[in-house]
This record gives sequence, structure tokens and C-alpha cells, in this order.
Amino acid sequence: MRLYAQTPPRLIRQVLADLIALALIAVAVKFALTVHDALLLLAEPGRKAQGAGDDLATGLDGAADAASKVPLIGGSLKKPLQFAAGAGNGLSDAGQSVQHIVGQVADLTALALIVLPVAFVLVLWLPARLRWIRRSAATRRLVDGPGGADLLALRALTGPQRDLAAVAVPAGGLADAWRRGDQQVIADLSRVALERAGLRPGRAGPSAVRRG
Repeated sequence: MRLYAQTPPRLIRQVLADLIALALIAVAVKFALTVHDALLLLAEPGRKAQGAGDDLATGLDGAADAASKVPLIGGSLKKPLQFAAGAGNGLSDAGQSVQHIVGQVADLTALALIVLPVAFVLVLWLPARLRWIRRSAATRRLVDGPGGADLLALRALTGPQRDLAAVAVPAGGLADAWRRGDQQVIADLSRVALERAGLRPGRAGPSAVRRG
């Protein structure tokens, strides 16, 4: 199984297509990560709120403990301080919630910015590459099999006529020579079909089976 063509024009096109696809995927990933980092900056107020809430709760808890030691009125002083400490904990929880929401939004946004462009590139690029790989493998099996050169020559005759410009035309024309089983014409035509597919003949050239 070949991954790339053997003829320079098609090989260059395939390599360029692969490089462009990889470059687009890399750009999409880079852009998504940049957006992700930018969105995470929106969590900074949440981090500050969490820190302020934690500091406030800790300080008020300490004040409540100290107030509880005051004779006679310690219990009365402790309760409002503990209530205020609870408010500090609430502020801290709100800050954590903001960070969690922002983190989820950043993750989902980055995922969408990666998946959608990558899927689009793969849909445009991958099927064509896979089709060529399958066709090249089928063509190579054909040329190596009995009568393969005849079939390839027929493909060349029924394909774009401009590709036949390099084939010497015998008396009666190429189609007549193919029907007569002219081995040189069949070899030339099968070579055209292989080059059209981006392949080159083996060292021995395409094998032709003479028809009776």
C-alpha cells in the first residue's frame, strides 16, 4: 500500500495538501488554546472573591473565638461575628462557583474551536487521500494480474485524450491497435493509465496478455 504517488506532479500536490491540512489543524489548536487562556482570565474576579471570603471568614472566626472569652457578654458578641464569618464563607463559595463556570465555558469553547475546524479539514482532505490509496492499490494489483495491461490500456483510451499525446499512434489508430493486441501500444497506453493514477510501471513494465 502506497501513501504517496510516484509521479512528481501528483506527489507534490499530495504533499502540499497534507502540509496545508496539518497547518490548518495546528492553527486551529493554537487559536483554541489562546481563546481558552483568555477566557480563564475572566475567572480572576472569582479567585479574588474566594480569597477575600476566606480571609474574611478566617478573621471573623478568630474574632469570634476571642470575643467568646469576654466575661458575661462573650456569648452575645460571638454570635454576630460567627454570622459574619458565614457570610465570608458564602463569598468564598460564590468565587469558587464563578471559577468553575468560567473553567467549563473555557473548556467547552476550546473543544468546539478544535473539533469543528479539524472535522471540516478532515472531511475535505482525508476522504480524497483514502480514495487515492485504495485506487492506487487496486491499480497496482490490476497491473500485476493477468490481462492487467490490457485493462489499463483500455482505461487510458477511455480517459482524457490529452494524456495520449505522448503515445505513438500506429496506422489505424490506437483503438484499433489495442483491439489487435499490439503489445507496444498496450504497454504505452497502460503506462499512461499508471501515470494518470500517479504510479510508475515496474522495472519490467506492465505485463500484457496477448489476446487470441
